[in-house]
Amino acid sequence: MSNDPSFFEKVYQVAKLIPRGKVTTYGAIAEYLGTKGSARMVGWAMNKSLSFPEEIPAHRVVNRNGILSGKQHFGNPNIMQQLLENEGIKVIDDKIIDLEKYFWNPTSLLK
Repeated sequence: MSNDPSFFEKVYQVAKLIPRGKVTTYGAIAEYLGTKGSARMVGWAMNKSLSFPEEIPAHRVVNRNGILSGKQHFGNPNIMQQLLENEGIKVIDDKIIDLEKYFWNPTSLLK
């Protein structure tokens, strides 16, 4: 077995760093990992993470416009919003209000 983590594992490592009460985007994670054009793959990883034995805060990853595009993968379409609201993030019509206020950029780890 290789010591090099798979792409999905790298995505999960970044997702676990998202602070409570903050969100990031699929594209921001992809860019941090050096694979700027792979936002969709990050989305697939987040979808798969819900069956992962370790808890991955997939609810904190949204699309570039702050839309809860992955909400259907949580079983109940309201769970993602509930989890975010429990962390103090305001969501209306499946969209984060004031995305800039809650946005966490993983590239801040590089500074």
